[in-house]
Amino acid sequence: MIDLSEPLNGLINLVLLLVILVGLVVIHEFGHFIVARRAGVRVHEFGIGFPPRAKTLGTDRHGTTYTLNWLPIGGFVRLEGEEGESDDPRSFVRQGLRTRLTILLAGVVMNFLLAFVIFAFIAGFADPIVSVRVAVVEPGAPAAQIGLVGGQQIGTDSQGRAIYDETGDVIVAIDGRTFPTFDRLDVQVPLLAYLREHAGQPVTLTVRSIDGSTRDVPVTLRVPTGTQGALGITVHPQLVTAEVRHDPLTAIAKGGQRTLEASTLILRGVAGLVSNLANPPVAGPIGIVGTIGDLRAQLPPIFMLWFIGLLSANLAVINALPFPPLDGGRVAVSLIQAISGNRISSAAERLAYLTGFILLMALLAWVTLFDTGILQRSGI
Repeated sequence: MIDLSEPLNGLINLVLLLVILVGLVVIHEFGHFIVARRAGVRVHEFGIGFPPRAKTLGTDRHGTTYTLNWLPIGGFVRLEGEEGESDDPRSFVRQGLRTRLTILLAGVVMNFLLAFVIFAFIAGFADPIVSVRVAVVEPGAPAAQIGLVGGQQIGTDSQGRAIYDETGDVIVAIDGRTFPTFDRLDVQVPLLAYLREHAGQPVTLTVRSIDGSTRDVPVTLRVPTGTQGALGITVHPQLVTAEVRHDPLTAIAKGGQRTLEASTLILRGVAGLVSNLANPPVAGPIGIVGTIGDLRAQLPPIFMLWFIGLLSANLAVINALPFPPLDGGRVAVSLIQAISGNRISSAAERLAYLTGFILLMALLAWVTLFDTGILQRSGI
């Protein structure tokens, strides 16, 4: 009998990604739409998806037509005169520089705002704290000296790696500190990062046994050498999660902090891509589909919500870059036109946007080759 579970899961992950991306782009475009409408700019169409058109939902009293389109890869707002040619006083091109810049940047602001709201909501209602369960204790290691207990091997996976049950001790805190997962985006498991960063130093582990009892255990970590870690354990691949709630002011502060950290993380990724194009350290659409699959299969739903916030911050940062045809590129063109006295022709502007679009598609295809395994990443 043919096993269809893997293709079905892949299809579900792809559909979920498309739904998320369409939602994020529609929110982005709504920012352009609402600011343009308030500025008195004529908005011809607000489209969900990209043409060809599938259905017209209606036209409002301002003359804006709302449409559903066949390609589920985003959305768009069509403004009068956005291509640079119009005699209509309500056209985009006839507005002052400040108004045009505000309209162009409104989408970026909306995505940053959405990321902030998501991160603040998570911090206020269900901030995950991740602990680690011990699978293996290395003989003679600091973990063995303090009596940490590992799990029992119950089999092997398809690649011959050992599978352990959930009877091992759980490390829930170190030095009285718990570790909210989203406070550090530069590491996968902040608790393990804390152990590495305190190698060679004394720490106190808070350990929960299989019977539910908790104890504090002092231990001096060793300095890692080769494959030996600071504590000397192999952790269970299934992380142990709990949730805490923060007061509103703390949640708002964490929302802002995490939005900023997500943005700088993305900027570092873009910088790494530019400096190492032959070995791109970022994922394309296929890699993101795989991440969504991992989140669905291995972690609570709150992690998917966090990932949506991360993608929203990602979309904001990418669109803010001064590269045509992104919003930041259109801002740059508007500023150059203002400084040069509108010496850039509409034809040159359209050519810049087309060239930028082709380069972006080429870059996306290049990264996708690595996602599919046709080209191999190294050193990551």
